[in-house]
Amino acid sequence: MHAFVNYKTHLWLCLLLCSWAWFAPLVAQADTYAADIKTAQVTLQGNRYVLSADVMYRLSPKALDALQNGVALFWTVQIKIQQVRALFWDKTLAETALRYRLQYHALLNMYRVRNENSNDVHNFSTLPAALDSMSALRDLPIPSKEIVTSGHETLAKLKVNFDRDALPLPLRPAAYLNRQWYLSSDWTVWPLTK
Repeated sequence: MHAFVNYKTHLWLCLLLCSWAWFAPLVAQADTYAADIKTAQVTLQGNRYVLSADVMYRLSPKALDALQNGVALFWTVQIKIQQVRALFWDKTLAETALRYRLQYHALLNMYRVRNENSNDVHNFSTLPAALDSMSALRDLPIPSKEIVTSGHETLAKLKVNFDRDALPLPLRPAAYLNRQWYLSSDWTVWPLTK
């Protein structure tokens, strides 16, 4: 009888430790690594809207390791101008996206940031300098489909998406299961005035 109780106790203790070992890293790293939108503003310049924003990129140890081993990391900055409608989905008045590639070149010992939209390439000697170049968005034009009309609530929305599908195929399953690869921001939403 005593051996049976001892076996049950050990089994429960083992299950408890295993579940703690599984969930503790998920809880500890929940929002530690991600893109974070610090400031965002859309202003009207002439008859065109432009976005200025500051984004902070925090890379996880897994992402840093992959980057140091030559894996390119991609982020897409999504911008939407939407008119709020009560009975239907919000109407998108304007939408644009800006895509960045961050890559480390070991032979040159430098980081390269490429704007995939304009094909502009900039090289940096340090990772913080490379991330800073991606962080400051200034006067990014937003192609307007319509002029924002008064009397309707209009929202500006901004999100930074880390593209896990752009990772090499062997890394993708881990990227969807491990919180260290959840490097996207949440939507930042604010009212837009004419």
